[in-house]
Amino acid sequence: MVIKSTGSHYRVKNADGHIVECVIKGIFRIKGIKSTSPVAVGDFVLYEPDSLGAGVIREIEKRKNYIIRKSPKLSRQYQIIAANIDHVLLIATLREPVTPVEFIDRFLVAAESFRIPVIILFNKIDIYTKEENIQVKYLCKVYQKVGYDCYSMSLIKNVEENLIKGLLKDRITLVSGNSGVGKSTLLNIVDPGYNIKIDNISAYHKQGKHTTTFAEMYQIADGGYVIDTPGIKGFGLTDMEKEEIYHFFPEIFRMTGKCRYYNCLHNDEPGCAVKEAVDAGEIEWFRYRSYLNILLDSNSKYR
Repeated sequence: MVIKSTGSHYRVKNADGHIVECVIKGIFRIKGIKSTSPVAVGDFVLYEPDSLGAGVIREIEKRKNYIIRKSPKLSRQYQIIAANIDHVLLIATLREPVTPVEFIDRFLVAAESFRIPVIILFNKIDIYTKEENIQVKYLCKVYQKVGYDCYSMSLIKNVEENLIKGLLKDRITLVSGNSGVGKSTLLNIVDPGYNIKIDNISAYHKQGKHTTTFAEMYQIADGGYVIDTPGIKGFGLTDMEKEEIYHFFPEIFRMTGKCRYYNCLHNDEPGCAVKEAVDAGEIEWFRYRSYLNILLDSNSKYR
């Protein structure tokens, strides 16, 4: 199992529990794979050991799922953030830094496309105003109504350590979010022995200057694994047809059967039950806005 990826070198945990430093065979780069790196943390691979104790990856086993986004620098390529995960813990903040709701929604769409459960955690409630904490409660209520587990807390004051550890126990968990929202802080709560570097000023109080450079998987002492990832500024979706986007908004999908036309895209069609539900407040306006932005500009990345 790949437990760390730098894009050119990979740290692999073999069946005996030993760690082997590996590179990939050149053929991977000429098979038409458009990923920035064909091997991701969480992948199961077959490797051939060399005489120096390192290895060459010869094959990637079929993935059960993965989280993918468009590469922010290479418009025709994509980035696999992690593979073969049980769920995602998505950390968001209202400020320092601001996590746009459309970023959350785009991430949720990517996860829904592989039926990967997502838990949303709003961090830094200790620095919010009364009005901002009311906003957090509103957002949690919205996402819980859609079907997502949602929590709010401070990861540096009155930390609900048992809750966090319970969410991660015996699972492979991807921890993700914008730079500076508190991903590395959370992992150090799970196990201080990870000793993950945190910039106390930039990572918590300013726009994220993230200290995690590469995706890396850590073993949890009580069972399971957790994957730390570099902060993500934008989340561009890839390989989605316009006709399937609404499938990944659960509240929109549930309403679709009531539309006048079976192929309704919920944009400007007459007799659209989804638009009626938005007008009636049954579907939140910002979720519908996120859907339309993806539908009408599905090839762009969101920042």
